Amino acid sequence: MTDTGTKPLRAPASPPTGRRLVLLDVLRGVAILGTLMTNVWIFTGPGAEWGVLQSGTAEVSFGSFPEAARSVFVLLANGKFLALLTILFGVGLAIQYDSAARRGQPWPGRYRWRALFLFAEGTLHFVLVFAWDVLMGYAVTALLVAWLLTRSRRARRRVMWWAAGAHLTVIGLLTAALVLDDTEGGGTVSREVVDLYAHGGYLDQIAFRLENAVALRMEPVLTFFLLVFLFLLGVRLFRAGAFGADEAGRRLRSRMAAWGLGLGLPLNVATALGGPDLFLLDRYGAAPLLAVGYIGLIGTLVDRVRRPGPLMTGLVSVGRTALSGYVLQNVLCVLASYGIGLGLAERLGDTGRPWWVMGLWAAVCAVLMAGSTLWLRRFSAGPLEAFQKWALRR
Repeated sequence: MTDTGTKPLRAPASPPTGRRLVLLDVLRGVAILGTLMTNVWIFTGPGAEWGVLQSGTAEVSFGSFPEAARSVFVLLANGKFLALLTILFGVGLAIQYDSAARRGQPWPGRYRWRALFLFAEGTLHFVLVFAWDVLMGYAVTALLVAWLLTRSRRARRRVMWWAAGAHLTVIGLLTAALVLDDTEGGGTVSREVVDLYAHGGYLDQIAFRLENAVALRMEPVLTFFLLVFLFLLGVRLFRAGAFGADEAGRRLRSRMAAWGLGLGLPLNVATALGGPDLFLLDRYGAAPLLAVGYIGLIGTLVDRVRRPGPLMTGLVSVGRTALSGYVLQNVLCVLASYGIGLGLAERLGDTGRPWWVMGLWAAVCAVLMAGSTLWLRRFSAGPLEAFQKWALRR
């Protein structure tokens, strides 16, 4: 293995990246809106960000039509779009590496600053907006994977599968502990926490996140090995041409759809129906497999599009402004759900649930697709993306 350090690189053999790949923008847009399919239940539940830790997640149930609708909605989303977004972050890292290589620029070089800036953005997002931020974990993982891109392909493959094995071992042990634990899973959310998000001030909510930062930041720690694996999987898929518009890319996406959906869908249904004891295995074990199937399925559908309509245009726009869209959708849900805004979580509660929660998700998605499309008619990048470029140039 050789380490190129910060020496100029030679361009590796990979698909051309001089122009944007529309499929990647569509996938990013789907991933951003898809993560909200899971997070919207956190915003609207009792105790919001902390409530999901105290009470756990609602079990999958098909006892009535509303319960079945909620269960299908959650089953299709939980962990899948988070894994999809993580894979795409690895793809983006590979594109930036290849761009630096073509220009003879050192690597990781200035990318270190970009990762550190992303960590700072994630920290602000965690403190000011949403406790279940993903940007901080992505930034730390990106620093490691950026260095791994300077190593040999064989070394990356070893790290990739070692990370997968380590992750499955950790999740397997934790799942076994939950299954063997005789105590009741979940519980009642404390009244103090419910009141904090229903009636408390904005500064009080910030202080609560800071006081409980260790517990609220456990997900990126718990899933660090999974993040490494999915980042490297994204690199590998990109280098294999999985997102290209040629026949080889279409064949690869067809295989991804067949294997990812064929194995991932029944496995995710089984873990979801297994109850709360299998929650970790469902979200962090089975979900990434189905995410690969989603890439293949979406890619196959995009291949068949001849004239992009409003839906595809909106998804592409959200994908091109992914960072801004991710933060904005959480801000909108905070203002809609918490007492500092409309307070819908308390005012509506279980009345009309799950329909009003799904309606909130659909409304936020519509705002993001329309808003990003209008924004890109005048500007070349999203507001946060533009600010990041401006800050890094300075």
